[in-house]
Amino acid sequence: MFKKLTLTFFTCFTFFCLQAQFYKSILPSPEFNNMLEKVVSDFRYNFKNIIGDTLVSEGEAESFKSTAILPGSIDCVIYKFHSVRDTTASYQSTMYNGEDYKDAVKAYKNTFRLMNKSRLQLVDKSVLSFSGKLEEPAENLRFTVSSLQLDSQDDRYSRFRAEVELVSTYDGWKVSLNLHNTKPDEDRE
Repeated sequence: MFKKLTLTFFTCFTFFCLQAQFYKSILPSPEFNNMLEKVVSDFRYNFKNIIGDTLVSEGEAESFKSTAILPGSIDCVIYKFHSVRDTTASYQSTMYNGEDYKDAVKAYKNTFRLMNKSRLQLVDKSVLSFSGKLEEPAENLRFTVSSLQLDSQDDRYSRFRAEVELVSTYDGWKVSLNLHNTKPDEDRE
């Protein structure tokens, strides 16, 4: 009887521990989710609350260091463009920059998964998420982009997208996460 009870207890304990580790491995960390929530919330204010020092200021654009750094990113930059038609800013986080294609693909898929699994609680306390389809990369392609849309009813987020990019560079591969407004269909060429 004691052996059965011990075996049952051990089996239940192992099952719950493994299940907790399983969910921990597929869900974004609270730190990632909280920082993403901060960035997405500040989009309504053109990222003005998370803009840091100026990096480059040129004729048509300015770039700033972001004070909101996503966990796992190499750097985070906010771009402001001087356009009459669209004055919104964009947030870009570099998630990988290196020579190894397999590591780049892993970072690309992981960043997409993190965005797809994140749950954001903005001002009205409703829980929002990103949804989209992963575009499978191929080593012979110079770039691959997967786009995710925020499922918000707020008009300010109607064209807001998260785009995960895998780009071939001169010295390897780069994975970026871009949070920005997309152009209306009539403005696309």
